[in-house]
Amino acid sequence: MMKNNFSKKLAMLALMCTAGGVSAQTVTLKLHHFLPPGSTAHLNFMVPWCDKIAKESAGKMKCQIYPSMQMGGTPQQLFDQVKDGVADIVWTVPGYQAGRFPITEAFELPFMVYSSENASRGLWNYAIKNAMGDYKGVKPILFHVHDGSLIHTTKKQIKTLEDFKGLKVRAPTRQSTKMVTALGATPVPMPLPQAAEALSKGVIDGAVIPWEVVPAMKFQEITKFHTEVPAGAAQISNTVFIFAMNQAKYDSLPAELKKVIDANSGADWSAKVGKIFAEDAAPGRKSAQARNNTFYTLPASEVQRWEKATASVAEEWVKDVTAKGFDGKRLLEEARAAGH
Repeated sequence: MMKNNFSKKLAMLALMCTAGGVSAQTVTLKLHHFLPPGSTAHLNFMVPWCDKIAKESAGKMKCQIYPSMQMGGTPQQLFDQVKDGVADIVWTVPGYQAGRFPITEAFELPFMVYSSENASRGLWNYAIKNAMGDYKGVKPILFHVHDGSLIHTTKKQIKTLEDFKGLKVRAPTRQSTKMVTALGATPVPMPLPQAAEALSKGVIDGAVIPWEVVPAMKFQEITKFHTEVPAGAAQISNTVFIFAMNQAKYDSLPAELKKVIDANSGADWSAKVGKIFAEDAAPGRKSAQARNNTFYTLPASEVQRWEKATASVAEEWVKDVTAKGFDGKRLLEEARAAGH
């Protein structure tokens, strides 16, 4: 009898130790993205975000970051990697899968965004209200845009609409592809990591790219000419990004860790990341200045010509989403208001 009681006590002690070990385990979140570790996204956004959740969870939750597609696959597959649980969190461009996320594409229409910080906040509110049907299976942590794309070219300065004729220009998303077509060039859709090689090999003549990412991908060495809009004008183009978590992974977290994720999600964080990208435009531009590259700022009259030439892109988007059962005009108005 005593032996039996002793065995029971041992079993109970073992069970308690096991339970204690489980509760003491750190939750490690696998975070996957497509840019190098020297990029703004990695250094100034994802690393600080991960440090913050580790601190606020008292070390019970941390990230293992895999930059440059180190977990395998392509940038186009990142959304499905987080949806399917291959990764716990991803940072990616939904628009790399053309047409799959039509509602948030509104923020990728030409001359839509004025302030990256304000537009990122507005994008979060707009997406949560209107686009969650497109993002089933993931928990959005934040949405944001970058610092605004401009036109970088290798051999020819773009000053007018006519200068686009005969050029092949990289475009990141479906809407920017339509924009490049409307401007008179031949669009070549591709994710950012492929653009550097395509430019260096002469496969394309130019690219729609923001200043922020130029140093990390060494675009200042590959391109020689840069065409910008005047300060205060609408950005030529922008791209929607999502930082998202696998829904099942989030649901599996204890309440205290869910609170940490929730406290580092949402409109304020979206705006914060938009601001980080906007502030990192200046170092990107300086990297091209240091190489004595050539810059050209479009006069207001030429900006108006570009806006008029690309107006059909927004009109077509309204028709597309309306055909899918949405109020395209209302969505466009919401996006325009949020972009300022």
